[in-house]
Amino acid sequence: MKADPTVQRKLLDLAALDAELARAEHRRRTLPEQTAVEEAETVLRARRDAVVRARTSVSDLGRDVAKLEQEVAQVSAREQRDRGLMDSGSVSAKQMTDLSHELDTLARRRGVLEDSQLEAMERLDAAETDLAHEQAALEEAETVLADAVERRDGVLGDIEVIETRRGAERTELAASLPEDLLALYDQQRARSGTGAGELIGARCGACRLEMDRSELRDIAAAAPDDVVRCEQCGAIVVRTSKAGNA
Repeated sequence: MKADPTVQRKLLDLAALDAELARAEHRRRTLPEQTAVEEAETVLRARRDAVVRARTSVSDLGRDVAKLEQEVAQVSAREQRDRGLMDSGSVSAKQMTDLSHELDTLARRRGVLEDSQLEAMERLDAAETDLAHEQAALEEAETVLADAVERRDGVLGDIEVIETRRGAERTELAASLPEDLLALYDQQRARSGTGAGELIGARCGACRLEMDRSELRDIAAAAPDDVVRCEQCGAIVVRTSKAGNA
């Protein structure tokens, strides 16, 4: 294949653009900012689950307290009714004795219920404190995630700017190259990641390996417009003033 040496040197610019685009793509795939977002999302899910559990506990304990309050109120009402009957003087002596025994039983029952109510209220207070703590932790996790997303999106925006600009430059540069030369370059780039490299001394700029004297002599003997390739990696070898002599 033949190509004007000036045109061949454009391949170095194309390779530089492709390398920058490849770095941008690699950075996009391996963003530590994305990892931070994923970790923050994991923490946020855990915090949300904790809040749900805490709210459920508060709700359950609230129902327990309400039920005990109702039972205490029912026992108290029964006590008031019995005392009212005893105070009315309209009951017999036997009924008075029965009412007195019932009041003793009701008093003991009310005492047990009030103790249970107090214990339930203490547990409810602790659960509400726990809920407030979990809610604060959730809000903090939401803030951390929002900050992580903002940082990630900022980096992604910078990458997108690079990809857009360099992509446009590559399209323009590629359009100025002969189709057969560009096809060869793209084929090699797809195979090894680098389509062309500058010959610097005896080293191929694509694979960074030293060429032997025989290969260097063949390159030196090639016509300036010959498209030569590295025997080791297959990349197009672009000859400039930096090339070595066999």
